[in-house]
Parts: sequence; structure tokens; C-alpha cells
Amino acid sequence: MTDAAELVIRTQELLAAHPPATTERTDFLKARFDAGLAWVHYPEGLGGLGAARSAQAVVDAELEAAGAPDNDPRRIGIGLGMAAPTILGYGTEEQKRRFLRPLWVGEEVWCQLFSEPGAGSDLAALGTRAVRDGDDWVVNGQKVWTSSAHLARWAILIARTDPDAPKHRGITYFVCDMTDPGVDVRPLRQITGEAEFNEVFLTDVRIPDAHRLGEVGDGWKVAQTTLMNERVSIGGARIPREGGMIGIVAKTWRERPELRTHDLHQRLMKLWVEAEVARLTGERLRQQLVAGHPGPEGSGMKLGFARLNQEISGLEVELMGEEGLLYEDWTMRRPELVDFVGRDPGYRYLRAKGNSIEGGTSEVLLNIVAERVLGLPSEPRTDKDVAWKDLAR
Repeated sequence: MTDAAELVIRTQELLAAHPPATTERTDFLKARFDAGLAWVHYPEGLGGLGAARSAQAVVDAELEAAGAPDNDPRRIGIGLGMAAPTILGYGTEEQKRRFLRPLWVGEEVWCQLFSEPGAGSDLAALGTRAVRDGDDWVVNGQKVWTSSAHLARWAILIARTDPDAPKHRGITYFVCDMTDPGVDVRPLRQITGEAEFNEVFLTDVRIPDAHRLGEVGDGWKVAQTTLMNERVSIGGARIPREGGMIGIVAKTWRERPELRTHDLHQRLMKLWVEAEVARLTGERLRQQLVAGHPGPEGSGMKLGFARLNQEISGLEVELMGEEGLLYEDWTMRRPELVDFVGRDPGYRYLRAKGNSIEGGTSEVLLNIVAERVLGLPSEPRTDKDVAWKDLAR
């Protein structure tokens, strides 16, 4: 166990050996990883020290005070929030040492090849196939709603390897090299006009068996680690009081008294309180994470995040009146970051529609909350023991 005093000493030693003012950003980040101060709860040699997760705050505070560079977590959020914990949990030692350092430093961007156009909300119904061929797997299929695919070097991928098994079995989890032949990334223009997401077509893509995470046919279990962490990443991000969408609307309310009405005031107050409750619930969730892994509470947080964002962005459009209907630019852009609150009210209103789809649809999350949090009976599943190849489509 590494205590706070020891962490402070280690951090000061890092800063002395690699002064942020004179050290190139990437070199500093590599040195931080090698010192075990990247994510202190990870094992030694993998960017951590095997310390308590809560101890990370000690390191972060020291580095922030010294003006040390960060690793741009918004740009590499999928790698940090989803790929890394899955690799840590199910990867071989060779995989962990190959992938985690460049992932954390930000030298390699990751994306997530999960959603498919033919599976909808039922991710386990996916049809992308992986067939064993010697030491490789040959993958064919199509993925959709893939953030950062146009920037990514690596992807976490789930594919069907046994169509004779029921849909939740017979899935295997891989790491896919996005630069390999047969990987075709195409922009997917959204209602905002941007192409933040992508379609990804996989044609005879060869993935070495050495890039498999977990056992063959055990991909659904591995994917649960990714999905639980994804929901925490989306719905449980740390924000200050009046941060995010509610902060923008509250600022407008204070600065534009001519827009105020009694009805809008009542609605704003209700949503402000709900946003604050959500923020504090997120803090509690993060404290629970200190003691273990993310549970179904992350699904509840993500569910609430989507609903609140949509209600607040709708209120903002009404508050702004005709101004809220203006839309600054319809030119297709390829943003590097997911931006929930940027640009203007019209953008925020349209972008918020995606919140109830990305990271698990609200309908699926309601089922998770009902069954795993409230303990209600499971939804009847007539396809539970039916081979995937025999399912109606």
C-alpha cells in the first residue's frame, strides 16, 4: 500500500527529474506513466503502484499545482474509460504492456466497434462474424455510431464466432488494428450537420489470435466490463456546480432578464435542482468506485444524464425564443472531440437527442436499473436458449 506522503514524494521526484516547463509534453507523460503515477490503482509496471484509487487525487493535485501537462482525456476518452479497464481485466501480460502505455500517453487513439445497424438496441444480436483461420481470425461485418474511428489506431471489437450458440454466447472480444487492410471508415453525418460518428465496414480483416481479449465465446462477459465503464464515463463525469448544460442556461437567465417568464423560472429551478442531485449522485458513484468496480448504478447515472440534457437544452431553446432557432453553420465537420455543450442553443438541442442512444439506449438502461438495482423480475426472453442463426430477423 502506498500512502499519501509517499505519493507526494514520488510526484515531487518526477517533477524534479522532468520539469514541466522544460520537458516536452509527451516525454513528461511517458515519465509519469513509468513512475506509476498515471493511474495509481493499476499494478506496478502498468502505470500504477497498486495503491487505492482514491490516492490518485493526491497525485493530480500535486501535478496541477506544478502546471504539469495532462494527457488530454477528452480526446482519448474511449481508450481511457473503456479499452484500458477491459485490457487490464482480461488482457494477457503481453497485451497490457503493449497497449496501456501509448493509450494513456495519448499516442494511440482508440474507438469501440460494438453497435451494428442490424442489432439496434440489442447489442447481443450482432452479426459481424469472425472465423478462425490458422493463427488469425477473419472478420466481416459492419459497425455503426463509432466515435473517433476516423482518428483511431486501435479498436475494441466484438464479433460472433459461434452462430450455433445463443446470442449472448458465441461472441468473442478482439483488439482490431484500424490501419489493417479491409477496414473502411466512412463519415456518418448527424442531425447537427457534423460527422462526429462513423460507419465502419470490415471486409476480410485479419486479426491475430494474440489480439483476442478473454476466452473464445466469452466476449459478452468481457464486453460487460467495457459497457459498465462506458456508462460511468458518459453519465458520471465530474463537473462543478452549475457545470455542463445547466450552467449555460443559468448564465443566460442571469444575463438576459428580458427573456424571463414565471413559467420558465419554475422549470429552470426544477432542472437546476435535478442537475445538482445528479452531480452529487455522480460524486457518490465515484466514491463507490474507489472500493471496487462500476456497478449498475452507472446505468442509472447515464440514464439521468440523457434525460436532463434533453430537458435543459429544450428549455434553453424556449428561453431564447427566435434566437434559439438560429443555427450558425451546417457545414459538415469532423470533430476530434465529443462536444455536448459547444456552439449554440440549436446545436445543443439537436446534439442532446443522441444522449439517449450513445452508450446504451435509455430503454436498455431502464431494464438494467429495473432488474439489477430495483430487483424486479427479468423481462421475458423467448430467445434465451435459441441458437443465434435460428433467430428471426
